[in-house]
Amino acid sequence: MVPQRGAISGGALSAYIAGLCGELGFAAVGFAPSTPSRYGPYFRSWLAAGMHGEMEYLARDVTLREEPGSIMPGVRSFMVVADQYAPRGSQLPSRLHEQPPMGRIARYAHGRNYHEVIKRRLHKLADRLREEVPGSDFRTCVDTAPIFERELAALAGMGWQAKNTMMIHPRLGSYILLGVVATTLELPALESQQVEVDRCGTCTRCIDACPTAAISPYRVDASRCISYLTIEHAGPIDPSFHAAMGDWVYGCDICQEVCPHNSPRPDESPLTLLEAYQPRNQYLNLIEVLAWTAREREEAFKVSAMKRATLEQMKRNAEIAQRNART
Repeated sequence: MVPQRGAISGGALSAYIAGLCGELGFAAVGFAPSTPSRYGPYFRSWLAAGMHGEMEYLARDVTLREEPGSIMPGVRSFMVVADQYAPRGSQLPSRLHEQPPMGRIARYAHGRNYHEVIKRRLHKLADRLREEVPGSDFRTCVDTAPIFERELAALAGMGWQAKNTMMIHPRLGSYILLGVVATTLELPALESQQVEVDRCGTCTRCIDACPTAAISPYRVDASRCISYLTIEHAGPIDPSFHAAMGDWVYGCDICQEVCPHNSPRPDESPLTLLEAYQPRNQYLNLIEVLAWTAREREEAFKVSAMKRATLEQMKRNAEIAQRNART
């Protein structure tokens, strides 16, 4: 039911917004208050240890990250939404030893660019609420604002941050993408919303499975992570990592593949992904990538999140994977 303008507030407004998010196709939604982050000291120590590698942008605006409400004047709440981009238990076997050899792509990049997919719908949500609640204001964020999205998601009852630092939703697993809307509205938690306890327990599968030893409990050394090496790292990759990279040419899913919370559930109906996340590119032909021109790379990544990686990075990654195929 559409409320009369300005006639809805509090818990009823939160429930109404949750309904709108469902109509927009989001798999989950929650609401978090605007409070200082508790990750400030942890984040500063992580940066001081150089675990961010060459991602210097993470070292900027640290104070802003510690005070997420300061990204816009008058922020009182955060709406956090999640898209599921792959089903739990999805298989992506290696095809490195086929002819021609193929390199694997992380699941989040199999479909269309999630930044655009999520942000377009968040803009629709914000525009609708500006009409329904005059005087309200919003700022949409998808990976770009200096805030800790996963911390906000945990506060919004979306799940918990696992030992590999991924956000795990109790129903959806960790193959999820987050979007955040900062707002001047005060949005109480939903009646069904509760902060999830950490369910990792004594499990260390993600730590044990990481081929580059990038993961320690609740901390990832990004400078050793295959996702960082294949996407964020600009120069040559240390040869000591080459064999461990296997056939991954863009990102890596190993720590998520072994997570018990991503195992299929026999009593669950099959997941229907949004059309935008239906797999388009799961593998890349290594020989073709090595022969790409700048135009061919641009055409291949036109609607993909993979356009973050340059032609030089992709050829470097393909060359390492092809060498691994020979050995």
